[in-house]
Amino acid sequence: MEKQRSFSFKPTRLLVFSFTISTSVIFFTFFTIWVIKATPPFGQEIHFQYNKSSLSLGLRPITVQSLSSLSGNFSVTGEKDSTLIDTHYSSLENASGFASTSVFRGLQREEDGPGVLVDGEGKRDGVDGNLTTLQESTPETISEKFEVPSSQLSEEKSTVATSSDNNGVSIREKVGLKRVKDCDLTKGKWVYDESYPLYTNGSCPFIDEGFNCEGNGRLDKNYMKWRWQPQDCEIPRFNATKMLELIKGKRLVFVGDSINRNQWESMLCMLMGAIKDLKRVYETHRRRITKEKGDYSIKFMDYRCTVEYYATHFLVHEAKARLGHKRIQTLRIDSIDRGTSRWRGADILVFNTAHWWTHYKTKAGINYYQEGNQVHPRLDVSTAFRRALMTWASWVDRHINPRKTQVFFRSSAPSHFRGGEWNSGGHCMEATQPLNGTPSSSYSEKNIIVEEVIKKMKTPVTFLNITNLSGYRIDGHPSIYGGKSGKRSSSNVQDCSHWCLPGVPDTWNEILYFLLQSNRY
Repeated sequence: MEKQRSFSFKPTRLLVFSFTISTSVIFFTFFTIWVIKATPPFGQEIHFQYNKSSLSLGLRPITVQSLSSLSGNFSVTGEKDSTLIDTHYSSLENASGFASTSVFRGLQREEDGPGVLVDGEGKRDGVDGNLTTLQESTPETISEKFEVPSSQLSEEKSTVATSSDNNGVSIREKVGLKRVKDCDLTKGKWVYDESYPLYTNGSCPFIDEGFNCEGNGRLDKNYMKWRWQPQDCEIPRFNATKMLELIKGKRLVFVGDSINRNQWESMLCMLMGAIKDLKRVYETHRRRITKEKGDYSIKFMDYRCTVEYYATHFLVHEAKARLGHKRIQTLRIDSIDRGTSRWRGADILVFNTAHWWTHYKTKAGINYYQEGNQVHPRLDVSTAFRRALMTWASWVDRHINPRKTQVFFRSSAPSHFRGGEWNSGGHCMEATQPLNGTPSSSYSEKNIIVEEVIKKMKTPVTFLNITNLSGYRIDGHPSIYGGKSGKRSSSNVQDCSHWCLPGVPDTWNEILYFLLQSNRY
């Protein structure tokens, strides 16, 4: 009988088999984990570094040359497939001078279609705002979003998607704000806008009597309803809440002549639109705003900020000197105004001087301009103005920290006296509409001098050029409405230099608001 075989495993074979199975399971587990980690999830953010010198953050459209290098999830089937590109600059760049660019990879949902497309007004299906995208980003990482349809990659076309930062500024607004660098704000036209003015006389307790034209009896209201429209860009409508958030915990200081006080009062009135409790806003010295007082500080308690004005006609020191046996008034064009201690430490400074340089004494320049102990027998007003501006510029460069303080210099505001000067029958009372065509006044020599001086300064100074756009507005002056009817000395004396409020200075402040926002990005 044949011996029957027995079927059994030897111990060594069992050990090898067990080891093989265990190793395979472990390898498969690690391989699976590696695949999961190596495969980017939907909407992952990938960072690239570009050399700043080769990266343009202007308004040129951004295009993607190839989608295959970005993700395998894209199908070139139409405009529903898109790449969202997020470009942002950090104000504190690293030492190597690189800026970050984030590329968000994802697809729009099929039902959304091309829903993130935004027209020039930021509307979708005729409704403002509230545009959504599939990819959400945190305020710290987003700055601008453009949509590049995969079917139109060769076209230089980008569209902005709506989002916002910590201050509530939408991404579309940021793109618009950056356009200021490519836009000449001085070229444009005045557009009649029924939604203006931004405030009323009754809603603002800070309008000086000299600027309160409506309160002084002016009946026509059209001068309040004009909006400046640059030809190459849009100025965002002033938002009082956003402006107050912008200056929260800060000092906004206007320094200059009565035209700068005009602008300062305008800014106060525009900001009051966001204030619910008027008692939370007050003058820190409890002063009433009048022409007689030159220094004011308005406190906005809820925002811990102040909006201040300090009077100085020339920015340099008005002095007295002995000439022979007489003591005469002089202008120390080599010495800064004595009020500088109040300007220092401001977060935003808005300077101006121009109005008083047109008066007889300054224009004549006879025994008036002083440098050191010398009183010049005669000095040309343009030369004196330049030397005074250089004195101001030297003070700014020595005492202003550009990391803390933004400095602006507002250009000269034109007067519109017809038939004489302010004291010789000059008038503007008949004007109720802006001028047609180009204003007749040429570009001020003083503006040219200011720009030349600013270019040589170490401290960055933004030139707030409002001369040309204000030149159209002959209708915006108080004329005979610069005081109550019972206080008017004579209809022959008209104010065609200052401005009614609400009015033209509101536009200056809209541009200032625009520039302050654009300087943040």
